[in-house]
Amino acid sequence: MITSSKVGLKDSLKKYFGFNEFKGEQERIIQNVLEGKNTFVIMPTGGGKSLCYQLPALISEGTAIVVSPLIALMKNQVDAIRNISESDSVAHFLNSSLTKTEIKKVKDDISEGKTKLLYVAPESLTKKENIEFLTGVEISFFAIDEAHCISEWGHDFRPEYRRLREIFEAISNVPIIALTATATPKVQHDIQKNLHMLDATIFQMSFNRDNLYYEVRPKKDVEKNIIRFIKERDLKSGIIYCLSRKKVEEIAELLQINGINALAYHAGLDSNVRAKHQDMFLMEEADVIVATIAFGMGIDKPDVRFVIHHDIPKSLESYYQETGRAGRDGGEGYCLTFYSYKDIEKLEKFLHGKPIAEQEIGKQLLHEIVSYAETSVCRRKYILHYFGERFNEEGCNAMCDNCRYPRDKFEGKNEVLLFLKAVQELKESQKAKYICDFLIGNDSQESKSYKHDTLPSFGEGKDQEAVFWNAVSRQCLVHGFLFKEIESYGTLKLTEDGLDFIANPRSFMLLKEHNYESDEDNTSYQPKGSNAADERLLKILLDLRKQISKQKNVPPFVVFQEPSLLDMTIQYPISLDELSNIVGVGTGKANRYGKPFVELISKYVEENEIERPQDYVVKSVINKSVLKVHIIQNVDRKMPLEDIASSKGKTVEEIISEIEGIVSSGTKMNIDYYIDDMLDEDDQEDIYDYFREAETDSLDEAYEELNGDYEEEQIRLMRIKFLSEMGN
Repeated sequence: MITSSKVGLKDSLKKYFGFNEFKGEQERIIQNVLEGKNTFVIMPTGGGKSLCYQLPALISEGTAIVVSPLIALMKNQVDAIRNISESDSVAHFLNSSLTKTEIKKVKDDISEGKTKLLYVAPESLTKKENIEFLTGVEISFFAIDEAHCISEWGHDFRPEYRRLREIFEAISNVPIIALTATATPKVQHDIQKNLHMLDATIFQMSFNRDNLYYEVRPKKDVEKNIIRFIKERDLKSGIIYCLSRKKVEEIAELLQINGINALAYHAGLDSNVRAKHQDMFLMEEADVIVATIAFGMGIDKPDVRFVIHHDIPKSLESYYQETGRAGRDGGEGYCLTFYSYKDIEKLEKFLHGKPIAEQEIGKQLLHEIVSYAETSVCRRKYILHYFGERFNEEGCNAMCDNCRYPRDKFEGKNEVLLFLKAVQELKESQKAKYICDFLIGNDSQESKSYKHDTLPSFGEGKDQEAVFWNAVSRQCLVHGFLFKEIESYGTLKLTEDGLDFIANPRSFMLLKEHNYESDEDNTSYQPKGSNAADERLLKILLDLRKQISKQKNVPPFVVFQEPSLLDMTIQYPISLDELSNIVGVGTGKANRYGKPFVELISKYVEENEIERPQDYVVKSVINKSVLKVHIIQNVDRKMPLEDIASSKGKTVEEIISEIEGIVSSGTKMNIDYYIDDMLDEDDQEDIYDYFREAETDSLDEAYEELNGDYEEEQIRLMRIKFLSEMGN
């Protein structure tokens, strides 16, 4: 044990890290460690956790053992310590990535007293030869970074972390410092209990990161939204999280072809590639990293300006930690999340087959993230409430979408009273979902067996839907009328304030909640001119189409169909490259008919000083659709459409729809072999001549004009033949 004066500590801080002053509680934490006391630090990302064990390690006798879950993070931290020291021997890591020669070098440096910090993965610490080696050297203390990994209630539970206490005891009886950025009261207690350190001095900082802006958008046009968002920020540094490795690869490729310097990062990549991508991001040779949620990044980069969740994470802890990687230097940090309930359903499927207790915990964590996404309450207040911290939303300073664009409020005294009474009548033994079903009078087997359907409040809220009552429950929780009993996986209990409200009902303003599945609830930013067609331009484009159709002697719809013209009035493409990304326009069609259209639009944009949403026009990845390639190849081989359909588990109608899309975009396809078996030459000519004179490609009009002599499928196939020959 080494004690140190405050003056001495500040001298050491200046000597090793170049800072004149400690940040927040750092000084008290370090003093506690140096006094040989167990220490528990809960400090948000960017608060300076690492220094709390690095500085005492550098000024103590012996080697501090730091348990860290991520090889990438170890490498970062070792590099950082070596950069402030005269010798590389001051810090090492011990994990599966090292060769035997490298392991020998690490152990020699420790034995010679050169190494002050040894970073180890828990798996490496459990190896018998490592335990035997470490028992023979002087250990200053144990540090556990990312300590939430110990708790089954944490967002990143690792079973090997549960064994750390017994391993520590086998090595040396020295103090422990456990550190985490995310711990609910339940997780905190679980960590202390497991490490036998209920006596620890607890240092808990506020979870509030006041420089972060939180926003949730509905998951619509997500790729376009992401590209526009990044380009608006002049290609600042950012991270995008996706649910699957496949999606990571897709998004990284999509960003690259749209001029954004992005790299993929996930567990399926070769470790050398991963390390290279990480270094490129740190060295600013890449602007954006696209990563899986499941794979912790361990990137200690202070100037990440945005974190985007393409898919919602599986818990609020994960969300808090991942968004916490933005703005660690106190500068701008934009946290944008795209939400669709379908993502939650996917995550629920992953829980199937797991032990019941694990499923219950997983469901509870998912319920919390859904509540966060759908709430209209200040997002900062909601997050802090989850971590057991009270917060007045006025302190948000409009740094979340719900505070910046507040939702409508309405008097909710009666609804809150009804909900709280229902909790009371059900003897505080049920979760939110059951109480909502109870209020709308859902006659479940459970409600009958417990005779809950005979209680006064049963069905009293049937004039509203369950989703409404869910919103009431969330707002009662955040307001402090209710709390969740974690041990019973989310049972709702009344607080003193809740009981007081039942006894003395008073005005309570409820917020209208978000419904991200609805079109009307899309509060995401839309650039000027991108949300409605330019009617004036549309009229000009229709005239141009008519003119070109006469020149080429083809019907207008062969040139461009109306949905394509409409999209042009929204996107304002001024090059053939941009035109090829318009709905229903491929490269072939753009090259064949596009030049006069882009010239006209370019002139129109200039004359009318239109602010073009160029970044909204997204280049798509070259179409790699297995189905489309399969269809084109097999049509070339003259395979019957029925066989193509059955080989892919599709109907013939679905295959025809795919072919229509392929041909509309400008690819020529010859399906004569199939049509010849269906229609004789005269019938084909009859339908073909109709389309030659038609003003529109409408099937209904064609069917009527042709007096119902042909089936819809026959007309569709002839329309494909006509468009392919005349338009492509």
